[in-house]
Amino acid sequence: MSSKSFEFNASNLEAWQKAAIKSAPGGDVSALNWKTPDGIIVKPLYTAEDTANLPYANTLPGFEPFLRGPQATMYAVRPWTIRQYAGFSTAEESNAFYRKALAAGGQGVSVAFDLATHRGYDSDHPRVEGDVGKAGVAIDSVEDMKILFDQIPLDKVSVSMTMNGAVLPVLAGYVVAAEEQGVTQDKLSGTIQNDILKEFMVRNTYIYPPEPSMKIIGDIIEYTAKNMPKFNSISISGYHMQEAGANQALEMAFTLADGKEYVKTAIAKGMDVDEFAGRLSFFWAVGMNFYLEIAKMRAARLLWCRIMKGFDAKNPKSLMLRTHSQTSGWSLTEQDPYNNVVRTTIEAMAAVFGGTQSLHTNSLDEAIALPTEFSSRIARNTQLIIQEETHITSVIDPWAGSYMMESLTQEMADKAWAIIEEVEAMGGMTKAVDSGWAKLKIEAAAAEKQARIDSGKDVIVGVNKYKLAKEDAMDSLSIDNVKVRDGQIERLKHIRATRDSAKVQAALAALTASAESGQGNLLELTIQAMRLRATVGEVSDALESVYGRHRADTQKVTGVYAAAYDSAAGWEQLQKEIAEFADQNGRRPRVMIAKLGQDGHDRGAKVVATAYADLGFDVDMGPLFQTPEECARQAIENDVHAVGVSTLAAGHKTLVPAIIAELKKQGADDIIVFVGGVIPRQDYEMLYDAGVKGIYGPGTPIPASAKDVLEQIKKAVA
Repeated sequence: MSSKSFEFNASNLEAWQKAAIKSAPGGDVSALNWKTPDGIIVKPLYTAEDTANLPYANTLPGFEPFLRGPQATMYAVRPWTIRQYAGFSTAEESNAFYRKALAAGGQGVSVAFDLATHRGYDSDHPRVEGDVGKAGVAIDSVEDMKILFDQIPLDKVSVSMTMNGAVLPVLAGYVVAAEEQGVTQDKLSGTIQNDILKEFMVRNTYIYPPEPSMKIIGDIIEYTAKNMPKFNSISISGYHMQEAGANQALEMAFTLADGKEYVKTAIAKGMDVDEFAGRLSFFWAVGMNFYLEIAKMRAARLLWCRIMKGFDAKNPKSLMLRTHSQTSGWSLTEQDPYNNVVRTTIEAMAAVFGGTQSLHTNSLDEAIALPTEFSSRIARNTQLIIQEETHITSVIDPWAGSYMMESLTQEMADKAWAIIEEVEAMGGMTKAVDSGWAKLKIEAAAAEKQARIDSGKDVIVGVNKYKLAKEDAMDSLSIDNVKVRDGQIERLKHIRATRDSAKVQAALAALTASAESGQGNLLELTIQAMRLRATVGEVSDALESVYGRHRADTQKVTGVYAAAYDSAAGWEQLQKEIAEFADQNGRRPRVMIAKLGQDGHDRGAKVVATAYADLGFDVDMGPLFQTPEECARQAIENDVHAVGVSTLAAGHKTLVPAIIAELKKQGADDIIVFVGGVIPRQDYEMLYDAGVKGIYGPGTPIPASAKDVLEQIKKAVA
C-alpha cells in the first residue's frame, strides 16, 4: 500500500469529522472536547496543523529555551534523584528513617519539620502544646540537627529542607551541624525552600510580614552565593499552591511570578544576576491531570528562560529551570486507600515525562496520617521500578513532537503568561499577595473543584463512584505528642544550663540590631548565634522584636461553590431547611470555622466556609493559629451555634478535647463542636467520647456534613 494513502490533508480531516459525528453525543464533535480547570480546551484529536506554527516544537534538550529539559542527555545518562520527604517526631526517629531510606535506594534526604519549628517557636512555648513532633520533626537547636544527620555524610548526601518562616535558624543549624561533622560550607549540597511569598497565599507557615521576609530571602541568596556554591538558596514552590486548590496554570504563573520577585530582590542587593540565578530551583506538585502536568513542566522551563532573559542573564545555567517534584497529597483518598498506589504511580510518571530533576512519591496512607515504613517503601520502590524496569529513562523527552503535547505546552505557556502579565500590572507578586488577590484566586479554584467532586461531575474512584460497601481498617502511624514534647523540653533545659548565656545574648542582640538598621547579613549573624547554642525560638524572637509577627486576614470567596455545584440533588432542599430554621429561630444557623494550633493549611477550612455560606449559614472564620481558649472566647462573643475545627496536622487528639473543655469552662457547652480533615478512624471514638458531635473525614461531601451539622444544631436549640 502506498504511503500517500496515510498523508494528512484537509480532505482526510473532513472524513474523520464525518466519522466522529456518527458517534459523538448529539452528533456534535465539540462535545468530545475537554475543558480543563484552567479554561484550556483539549481536543480529542490533534494533527500536524496544530503544531505547524509553534515556535519551539523543534528545539533540543539542554539548549534555550530548555522546553525539552535543562540537560542535553537528561535521564539517559543520570536519572532524577529519588528523595523521601519525611520527618517523624524526634530527631532520633527521623534519622533512623533517613538512614534506612538511603540504604534502600534513596539518593537524598528531604526534611519535614513540625509546625512549632516552622513558626519559630521552641517546643516549650505554650502556643505549640499540640503541635510538637506532629507532621514533622521537632528541631529546637544545633543539638537536634546533629542527631538528625548523625552518620549521614553531609559532604556526600544532598539535603532538602522545607522551611520558610524559621528559615534562618534552621539553615544556620544545618550549617553548624555540618561544621561539627567536619564538613565545610562549600561542600554542602541541597536546597532550602526559603519561599515566603507562597506562604502568605496558601501554607501560612510565615512568621514576619512580607517586607522583612523578603529582606531575609535576599540575605540568604547573598550568603549562599558566596559561601555555599553547591547549595540551592531557594526552592520556588508551586506545590503548596496546587495542594491548596490552584489549577496548573495558576500554580505555574504564581510560582514563576514569585521567582521573578526573588530575582528582583537579589539584584536590589547589588548582586549580578548570573552570580546567583544558577542556584535557584523550583518545586512542582504533580497531580492526576496527567497531560497538563507534563505540559506545565515543559512550559515552565520555556517561560523561566524568557523571564531570565528579561533580566539580561547571560549564563545558560541562569536561564534553565531546574525542579524538584512531589506527587500530590491532596489527590490521595482515605477511602479504598490502596488506590493511592496507582494514583502516585501515574503522577510519578507525569513528573518523569515532564523532566523533573528529583522526585518524592507520597505514600498510600498519607490521607490518613504520617506514612508508615511499609507504605514509604512502596512509594520509594515506585520510583525505583520506573528507573530500573521500564526503560522510560532511555529516551529524552519522549513526548517531543506529539501534536497534542506540543500544542498543550504552548497553550499552558500562553495561559500562564497572561496571568504573569496581570500580576506585573499590579506591581509584582509582593503586591498581588499583600492585596489578598492571589490567595482568593486559589481559593476560588479550590471551591470550584470541591463542588465538582461533591456533585459527582469529577469522578474520584472509591469516593464518589465505585465505592466499597465496607472499608477495611488500616494501620497508621501515631505520634505520642506529649512524650515528644517532654523530651524536647528536657533537651532545651540542658542546652540553656550548659551554654555561655552572655555570649548567646550578645549574638541575639546583634541580630536584633541588624534587623533594626538593615545592615549586615542576617544568615551570617544567625550562624554565629546557633554556634553558641541559641535556639530556634530565641533567634525568631530576636527578629520578631523588630519585625513583628504577621497576622493574615480571614476574607473568603462567595458564590463559587454554589455555582459549580449547580443543581445536584439535595442542594435546594437543604437551603430550604436552613431558611426554615431561620424563620423558626429568628436567625440563621451560625457556625465558626476554626484552625487551632500552628496548622496553617486552610484549604479545607476556606472551602467549607464558602460552601456553608452559599447554603445559607452565617459563617465566621476564626483567625489562624488560635489557642483553644482564644477560639472558645470568639465563639461565645459571636454567639455561634457550632464550632467546626479543621485539622490537617494531627493535632486533633490534643486540641479538639481542649476546645470542648474550654467552652464548658466558659459556660458555653451548648455550642456544639464538629471536626473535619485528616483524622485516622481509630481516633474517632476518642473524639466522640470527648464530646465531638460530628467527624467528617476526607471525601465527605460538604452538603452531607452541612445537613448533619444543621440537625445537630436543631437538637441543641430545641
